[in-house]
Amino acid sequence: MQAPPLSPPKPGQYWQWQQQPIYYVKAGTRQAERPPLLLIHGFGASTDHWRKSIAGLSEDFEVWAIDLLGFGRSAKPDRAYSGDLWRDQLHDFITQVIGQPVVLVGNSLGGYAALCVAAQRPESAARLVLINSAGPFTDIQGTTKPDPIREVMGKVAQTLFRQDWASFLLFQYVRQKTLIRKTLENVYLDQTAVTDQLVEEIYQPSCDPGAPKVFASVFRTPQGEKVDVLLGQLTCPLLMLWGEADPWINARERGEKFRQYHPQLTEYYLRAGHCPHDEIPDQVNELLRSWVNTSL
Repeated sequence: MQAPPLSPPKPGQYWQWQQQPIYYVKAGTRQAERPPLLLIHGFGASTDHWRKSIAGLSEDFEVWAIDLLGFGRSAKPDRAYSGDLWRDQLHDFITQVIGQPVVLVGNSLGGYAALCVAAQRPESAARLVLINSAGPFTDIQGTTKPDPIREVMGKVAQTLFRQDWASFLLFQYVRQKTLIRKTLENVYLDQTAVTDQLVEEIYQPSCDPGAPKVFASVFRTPQGEKVDVLLGQLTCPLLMLWGEADPWINARERGEKFRQYHPQLTEYYLRAGHCPHDEIPDQVNELLRSWVNTSL
């Protein structure tokens, strides 16, 4: 049975992009002295995941949040999903709808998409804020001893889940509410932040007919441009916020890699998991607000 439509955190609108409806939310009023913020969610999330950020930042900024194609209330067509696709979506949204360069704020996969925009479409980016950002670095041969068993198993899994039936079965498994809750409890340090509402906000878009194909694209789409290459192209100021208790990312180790390729960045390590903006929103909002104001 299909779940009922998800009620938005505040009334949103749709924008047509490449003949597909894209959902977005806008709050606050335009500030002459401050650029707008554009909030970009991670894999499996949506504009709902920025609920606390929108409420906390819209007093000082014009705030926009967008559902990437394939997620949330946006369309979920059967196509190849990639950083390049989302880069172009975000760039077009900034130029056609917002109308001026923005502070890009991205979490996880949204961080990688935001970095792609800032590096490859610099005219759209006034500032860049990455929160536990995802994305591949170039593998430097010879720095680590290869694990042949893991390499073989990784190739087997990748080959298997390129098949429709296998990726569909895996999707049906991981979209269960009990597993969504368990995953969130694993990646959030503060368990009280994992609410029924949060679970529902992640579960409901998975009921859309196109959702299994979006999930399958993870295993089929080639990796995009490497993070180190993108950092070399980056010209706008960069703020990095890291939840140190993230079990998916070794924050200190990954932060060191970012500094290696972009030493002029500003960074903070926070007592939180993979999604600090939702887990400790007041702290993240204040750091973001202060950094944008002082970097103008």
